[in-house]
Amino acid sequence: MKKIFLAAGLCCMSAIPVSAQKDSNHNFEISKNLEIFNDIYKQLDMFYVDSLSADTVIEWGIDAMLRQVDPFTVYYPEEGMDELKEMTTGKYAGIGAVIRFYKKEDRVMVIEPQEDSPAIEAGVKGGDLILSIDGKDMKGKSTQEVSENLRGDAGTTFELTVKRAGVEHPLSFKITRRNIAMPPVPYYGMVADGIGYIYFERFVDGCSRDVRRAVVDLKEQGAKALVIDMRGNPGGPLSEAVEVTNLFVPRGQKVVYTKGKLASVNSEHYTKKEPLDVDIPVAVLVDGSTASSAEIVSGAWQDWDRAVIVGERTYGKGLVQMIREVPYHGSLKVTTSRYYIPSGRCIQAYDYRHLNPDGSAKTLPDSLTKAFKTAGGREVRDGGGIKPDVVITPDSLPSIVYDIATSDVLLDYVNHYVQTHATIAPAGDFSLTDADYADFVKMVEESDFTYKRRTEEMMKLLERTARFEGCYEGAKPEFEALAAKMKGGVAADLELPKNKEEIKSVLESDIVARYYFRRGVVQQQLKADKDLKTALEILTDTERYESLLKPVKK
Repeated sequence: MKKIFLAAGLCCMSAIPVSAQKDSNHNFEISKNLEIFNDIYKQLDMFYVDSLSADTVIEWGIDAMLRQVDPFTVYYPEEGMDELKEMTTGKYAGIGAVIRFYKKEDRVMVIEPQEDSPAIEAGVKGGDLILSIDGKDMKGKSTQEVSENLRGDAGTTFELTVKRAGVEHPLSFKITRRNIAMPPVPYYGMVADGIGYIYFERFVDGCSRDVRRAVVDLKEQGAKALVIDMRGNPGGPLSEAVEVTNLFVPRGQKVVYTKGKLASVNSEHYTKKEPLDVDIPVAVLVDGSTASSAEIVSGAWQDWDRAVIVGERTYGKGLVQMIREVPYHGSLKVTTSRYYIPSGRCIQAYDYRHLNPDGSAKTLPDSLTKAFKTAGGREVRDGGGIKPDVVITPDSLPSIVYDIATSDVLLDYVNHYVQTHATIAPAGDFSLTDADYADFVKMVEESDFTYKRRTEEMMKLLERTARFEGCYEGAKPEFEALAAKMKGGVAADLELPKNKEEIKSVLESDIVARYYFRRGVVQQQLKADKDLKTALEILTDTERYESLLKPVKK
């Protein structure tokens, strides 16, 4: 009889759904590992040779855990909530100024006060070296530390003391902090006959209204075609992506849908309003830093054959995050779903759960991506960002350009130039003369600026390898001849045509920022913008524009 009951019991157990068993095992694994973690920390706290901060050590553990998931899942403790707020709203309370570390003085320098900001209204200028904030010496403080001291609650007042080139004594300013909104559209204007340009820099709450205003204004100025520049736009609220897409797509069209592990995070998003214009030709500029919501917009317009996409393949962020509250006034920004654009493709490029040996995330080879169709039948593919309709390969940046752009000597030259020029030509028309550039080269030579050619470093590595493998002596004359040809000096390298062109462009942009702020920098950089040039060529050639939006005949 016992055998019968035992057999019946076993049968009942085998009838328990496999999913329930899996859930039970999963819940047990969670409880077990949390218990282990809890016990390890208690023992660490009790027995470790030095005293530990619970906040610091536990945050290390949380951050290490989240880094294994993906770079977008982030924990924000109570003191980090301002960062989260700034990211989602584009606003923070402060003075509105870009700052940078100035090594020569071991201090932070104001580089570019924001237009109409408390900094500008108080009299702060680009090039001002920060000495103290409310009497607290800022020498040796990092840009992060100085930034934290400049920020605070809106309405609070503090004293900023700076050293200004050409002024004998320090200057002090009383500044009242206020909420600073980083403009999502820092510049728009006409760039050619009948063609408007909009620099759409970031997605924040309400940014679709700024884009709409820019479109309306440009059309009133006579724009018959538009270039929308989303290069470097990292994305933001998904709802704003839907609103921006709606500007040129009819009501009732699908923009994006999301799929996650939980049914509650699955959603579909359609255009809800009447569009501004469903016919105006649009070219969209993108690059490798165009991500998230910016990819939804450019991808949706591509899927609906509503715009020609120009530039580089986009970043490939097809993951959606949700903000969840955690105890003690913190938040967790957690990836809850993947998004899919109208053709049905997910453009996520990186597999963060499976890493390469060097720790980088794996990507899907083009050969394994799947084909989808746009509304008009054009082939598009998933798994690797948005591939532009017209691909433009970016120019490589010489190493000396980067080294100069991040050096003190560049700041010194810009400060000197501004000191000696009360006004300059309008943004977009300004340029340095050869004599100006010669002055800069001389300043570099007289400074402590140093840099190593990457070519020389590679040559030394090659020589060491050849010596190790025993083949150096047989090729010694060739090595020496090549080394002599590759050897250069700072002044000579600054005069190389490619380097000179790029460095002049950096100098001109930094100088223009001092007179015309962020909008001026955008205008200045459009002068030699080959992506924009290509977009203009497409928009002025109706036949080419229309052919790019039609399927390729096979």
